[in-house]
Amino acid sequence: MDASTTTTIKLSTRIGILKSVLFSFESSNVYEIKNSFGQRIYFAAEDTNFCIRNCCGWSRPFTLRITDNVGREVITLERPLRCNCCCCPCCLQEIEIQAPPGIPVGYVTQTWHPCLTKFTIQNQKREDVLKISGPCIVCSCFAGVDFEITSLDEQIVVGRISKHWSGFLREAFTDADNFGIQFPRDLDVKMKAVMIGACFLIDYMFFERTR
Repeated sequence: MDASTTTTIKLSTRIGILKSVLFSFESSNVYEIKNSFGQRIYFAAEDTNFCIRNCCGWSRPFTLRITDNVGREVITLERPLRCNCCCCPCCLQEIEIQAPPGIPVGYVTQTWHPCLTKFTIQNQKREDVLKISGPCIVCSCFAGVDFEITSLDEQIVVGRISKHWSGFLREAFTDADNFGIQFPRDLDVKMKAVMIGACFLIDYMFFERTR
């Protein structure tokens, strides 16, 4: 993967450390999405109710609305309630990406594997386009975690979703996270939206659990 032909966006969870330490209930997540220059390009907010967040935890279904800097909703993510047990390959996690809202442009589906973390990126017709591969054990203790975006045969790396280490206090007492997404500059704009959806799904599945 040539850095000169990729573009990077950054995603960070905005959640107060003090609030997360003092209260044990799960609050709605809000995010900032920035470009490689650190400029905010989108704002994302989770649309769920109190019962779903605190009963279903990290596996909860949600609608996540992504708006631009003038408040216009440009992308909607829909995550249905699915099985949270990796031993059950018939009903694994997935997320639907709509851009504009109401028009699906792609899907990210979890691919069953006995050891590794794997996902398949699909277009609006449910055709496989790319793969995502992560480590066997997803752990961000004092280091980042990379999920490689590859071709369907997994021979060519075309991008990367990276969970960045956020510091001891944030990692130990909150579920506030920072991610970076790298993908080819010439990637179809619909697939770029799907990459953002994949990043959110990974965040909820592996890093949402409050410490």
